[in-house]
Amino acid sequence: MHHSRFCALVIDCKVEDIDAAATFWSQAFGRPVNTPPPDAGPYRDLAVSQDEPMILLQKVDHDSRVHLDIETDDIEAEVKRLEALGAKRVAFVKRWWVMEAPTGQRFCVVRPQRGPLNAQNANVWNDAATTP
Repeated sequence: MHHSRFCALVIDCKVEDIDAAATFWSQAFGRPVNTPPPDAGPYRDLAVSQDEPMILLQKVDHDSRVHLDIETDDIEAEVKRLEALGAKRVAFVKRWWVMEAPTGQRFCVVRPQRGPLNAQNANVWNDAATTP
């Protein structure tokens, strides 16, 4: 058994200046940019409430696009569940899987981003199940 839920809207930015990109999206969404920690590197995030998906920005080398993140307490089990639905593994990056939906969109399966997942705040999946 594992848990998962929609976690974040990730804006991939093929830019030289991730801070300028963060300023644009901050103003577009009306959300301030959180102060990045010293080790933030090419990542920035906007301030959102706990009941909203995270809004993350990352500087990338590929074309700019938007993708979604699904957070889970068992990455391999969630990836296998999504593969059973028709998704494909694209690449393992650091600690997460980049996946591709049968419809062509890319998304990532990541570890929990906002604390522990449980039956009150996420879907509960039985082994090899594709529905809650």
